[in-house]
Amino acid sequence: MRLFELRQKEVINICNCKSLGCPVDLEFECKSGRITALIIPGPGKLWGLMGRDCEYVIPWECITQIGDDIILVEIREDVCLKRF
Repeated sequence: MRLFELRQKEVINICNCKSLGCPVDLEFECKSGRITALIIPGPGKLWGLMGRDCEYVIPWECITQIGDDIILVEIREDVCLKRF
């Protein structure tokens, strides 16, 4: 699977059935080449016109399934996913 294909899939948290958006980037370890996280843009400020304050960083271990159209992740509400 290529990054282009991942970018077209919607990420859904199975703990609260909330859509987080679509991935825009990956985080990986340089030495091993292993993917460590998916990066998803956070909610926009002022209807998305003024940019974004944060992004969601989803650890690879939290991904439960990658399907044809969606990526299911399991993230508890008390876990902070945002990086400023």
